[in-house]
Amino acid sequence: MIFHILSFSCPLLLCSMGALFSEFAGCLALFLDGLITFSGFTTYSFTLLTHSFVLGTILSLTLSLILIFMFALIIEKFKANRFIAALALNLFFSALTSLFSSLIYKTRGVLSSELFNFNIANTRIFTISISIILLTLAVLFLSFTKTGLYIRITGSDSDVLLAKGISPAFTRILSWEISSLFAAISGSLLAMRICCFVPNISSGRGWMALAAVFVGKKKPLRTIIAVIIFCAADFFATNIQNVIPGIPSSLLISFPYFIVLLLILVN
Repeated sequence: MIFHILSFSCPLLLCSMGALFSEFAGCLALFLDGLITFSGFTTYSFTLLTHSFVLGTILSLTLSLILIFMFALIIEKFKANRFIAALALNLFFSALTSLFSSLIYKTRGVLSSELFNFNIANTRIFTISISIILLTLAVLFLSFTKTGLYIRITGSDSDVLLAKGISPAFTRILSWEISSLFAAISGSLLAMRICCFVPNISSGRGWMALAAVFVGKKKPLRTIIAVIIFCAADFFATNIQNVIPGIPSSLLISFPYFIVLLLILVN
């Protein structure tokens, strides 16, 4: 069961770590939820186009990073409100996914193909392995590199960076790039796990990632623990009906979010 919970937690863990970078930089990546869905769609599409999940994922990640970089540059150049811009980006990615799905596949519904089919056991092992590697690298990067230090102080002490001749705009853009990388990988793993693309594949994970950052008080380890607690509650709610079938489904759907609210209140 622990193995299943860890596998279930991986997409949200990655997204939460990405959100943490943007929170440190003072430009919270409110576009994560839409980007996860967009990445899931582009991973599916590029995989069908190239007949390779690896190449399809690389193309999907590259496209996501380029789009975020372009928008981040525009936001910094024109000094736009980053909060509103990030919300607009979230809507943009969701709309873009729906548009492309309609144009390419003539449907906004579920997309599946024999070319996009993976072994369940191998998928879980791969998901856990890649997540552990990326989370470890992210924590080490934040804790032991100069660039990680610059990101951590951008949101609270940007004047220190200016005094050192370092542009806070650069670190803000970099934080968004890292956030988008983790969110895009999360979307790819979600699509891989269910062997198809479904509309709103993120299921609110982008917003849950932001909540996990605040529950964890911007501490990487505490954020990871918060995510695992939420996902354990979600896993429990998903599977408890197999044991106790009489529980109302509406109660089970709300149970993980009740746990998150409880964690926020006790913090």
